Amino acid sequence: MAALICGSLAFDTIMTFEGRFAEQILPEQLHILNVSFLVPSLRRDFGGCAGNIAYGLKLLGGDPRPMAMLGTDGSDYLQRLQELGVDTRHVGQVEDTYTAQALIMTDRDNNQITAFHPGAMMQAHRHRIEADDEVKLAIIAPDGRDAMLQHADQLVQAGIPFVFDPGQGLPMFNGEELRRFVEQASWVTVNDYEGKMLCERTGWSLADMSRKVRGLVVTLGAEGCEVWEQGEHTVVPAVEPAAVVDPTGCGDAWRGALLFGLERGWPLSRCAALGNRLGALKIAQRGPQNYTLDFSVESWADGAGALA
Repeated sequence: MAALICGSLAFDTIMTFEGRFAEQILPEQLHILNVSFLVPSLRRDFGGCAGNIAYGLKLLGGDPRPMAMLGTDGSDYLQRLQELGVDTRHVGQVEDTYTAQALIMTDRDNNQITAFHPGAMMQAHRHRIEADDEVKLAIIAPDGRDAMLQHADQLVQAGIPFVFDPGQGLPMFNGEELRRFVEQASWVTVNDYEGKMLCERTGWSLADMSRKVRGLVVTLGAEGCEVWEQGEHTVVPAVEPAAVVDPTGCGDAWRGALLFGLERGWPLSRCAALGNRLGALKIAQRGPQNYTLDFSVESWADGAGALA
């Protein structure tokens, strides 16, 4: 069973600021903000939501199929995906534009400031989703605005259940559009901040939204996550990481595990527990696609039932 992953492929330039942003920014001077941060540590990694989610799912033994656009500078990324054994039939390249670029600065408290150039991602709507007997599940992760809207419609038409994961793309949509995404989706996943924004823009509470989908998950970082189903929620505790090194891509690692569990018909709380485990592994490594498993996937034996 394959999972279609609609989202971005990007190069991440990750910088580490050894101080705290809060100590360098004066709240009363935000209207004339002019700050500079010394970043002794800098690295460039393969990233983007689609790539990061695909990495996590493949690591667990799933069959990810990213649907994304690369630019003229994307040959190395395409080669990497192929070397990982990831199916790249839905990865395109756009001439005369760069692959999406994220410039991410992290402080000592793991707060982040990100600048993002969308580049080729804005052409992701060129991909069209058709019914495919091998694809039983999908995720709409942050991508070009048109791509997210059109791919959600196409997944419904193709009869493929999907996870709506608006992430940092959430501000692009108004309340009516977000309500439509939720009503089309089978599952919704957001972090705590995104959950509050989603509630504000849709006018629905988390309990309301959970009654419109099979399940809703709000990730809470070091506090684990809340799993909402039919108006009721339970907290799935976090897994203590071996070290806290770099939070970049933790949410995407979590979503890779979510897809792995959903493919196997696991209860949502069990999917979330595996997500918490994978997130803890990722945060202990620099970069979004450099972690490895420290457990046997077979130890998470398949649950009963199949994906409808």
